[in-house]
Amino acid sequence: MRTTYSHTTDNPELFKENLLRWSQQFSEVVWLDSNNYQQDFASFDAILAVDAFSSIQTNYPHAFSALKHYWSQVNDWIFGYLTYDLKNNVENLESQNFDGLEFPELFFFQPKKLFFIKGNQLEIRYLNIFKEQIENDLKSIQDIESSTDSPSDNAIKIKMRMHKDAYFEKVHRMLEYIHRGDIYEANLCQEFYAQDTHINPLETYFKLNSISKPPFATFLKLNDLFLMSASPERYLKKVGVTITSQPIKGTAKRSLNHEEDELFKTNLSKDEKERSENIMILDLVRNDLSKTAVKGSVRVLELCQVYTFKQVHQMISTVTSEVDEKVHPVDIIKTTFPMGSMTGAPKISAMKIIEALEETKRGLYSGAVGYVSPEGDFDFNVVIRSILYNQTKKYVSYSVGSAITSKSNPHKEYEECLVKAKAMRDVLEH
Repeated sequence: MRTTYSHTTDNPELFKENLLRWSQQFSEVVWLDSNNYQQDFASFDAILAVDAFSSIQTNYPHAFSALKHYWSQVNDWIFGYLTYDLKNNVENLESQNFDGLEFPELFFFQPKKLFFIKGNQLEIRYLNIFKEQIENDLKSIQDIESSTDSPSDNAIKIKMRMHKDAYFEKVHRMLEYIHRGDIYEANLCQEFYAQDTHINPLETYFKLNSISKPPFATFLKLNDLFLMSASPERYLKKVGVTITSQPIKGTAKRSLNHEEDELFKTNLSKDEKERSENIMILDLVRNDLSKTAVKGSVRVLELCQVYTFKQVHQMISTVTSEVDEKVHPVDIIKTTFPMGSMTGAPKISAMKIIEALEETKRGLYSGAVGYVSPEGDFDFNVVIRSILYNQTKKYVSYSVGSAITSKSNPHKEYEECLVKAKAMRDVLEH
């Protein structure tokens, strides 16, 4: 079904930039880049999927069933995204909050053209009917010129959907639910946005990625809709019968002073509140994985391990499970979605409270982008630290959140949100 062509590149970083610039001619683009971040579970350094041969795009109530049918029908690689609001497909929930972006709730496509990069090795896989285009495309990629364009042509005025006093009020209300025993923890998010704004999506992505260098960076284009993501978090990965999830809970800011930076990192590793919120979500993820796991196979490989990124220190736990090879890959995704790190515990109660308190429909933010292979393997990130853009509506948005627990201090939670928002704001406001 696909023709494979191998190639060696002398300068992988330059080739990656050229490849992504070349991709902009297509209406459907998914770019996934690990930025060479040292991690144990990466399959590729970067992947590009472009130009839909077939696709599925839906707000249909049975989106997961439709996705399962679509993947089984094409029997090929598919790339795309799941929005947070697919929770309404999984549970008896709804999303009625304001949506300025209007991304379809689910989109996947079968790409005509695929590029896999590992070190200096490039593997190109085109659908057979397009294999004659490989050499010409490769030459076009190598000959492409760099750009000096800026992320935006005009000054961008960022607005808050939820002002500071309103945020504090909502945190206090969340704490009331926690103290009453309705929930133990919930992720409360807020949107920052700009209207009547034009940005250059690709240059915005390059700038965001250059100051963040995360392991799950993503550039996604669907016609006039764009995602520019500097995500540090993996949602879910499947290789063979092994499932891996790596929820993030616990954040500390960085410092340019080495000793102070190390102190922030050490303090995060020992912080009782941060550890408790990570462990609560880890337990939720273990429970989600157990729905499809072979009995007794759910294991915690890392507990509250602190990882360092360019913008923040983060606390990550790693949990794995084994599944029966007969379990459909889409069923594994459905039974764990949305991811615990962006919801709370208990999950359904937390999602109901989140919906009531937040001002904005989350959409693709706190959803997932990734792929499913012909063999049924998959890898998806968590859409956080991301800029979203509806080009036709000239609407730019980024959202941030933090986990509220019984030990939360509203002022510290607000400060954490601003730390997480800094990279996106710096990019958009220069």
